Amino acid sequence: MTLRTAHKILISTAVVFFFGFALWELRNYLETGNSWAVLSSLLYLSVAIGFGLYLGSLKRWLK
Repeated sequence: MTLRTAHKILISTAVVFFFGFALWELRNYLETGNSWAVLSSLLYLSVAIGFGLYLGSLKRWLK
């Protein structure tokens, strides 16, 4: 396994983790009505999108 492959695996894992965490916080908001959960959900979703964009640009750059 090369360093590039390991990096892509780690970034992919981060995308899945932050997307799942955003959904978990959104569910927390729907159950409790906690307004901070909405903010957290949006923050985690934006981090997941950022990592996804980075992963996409990384795949194009490394071709």
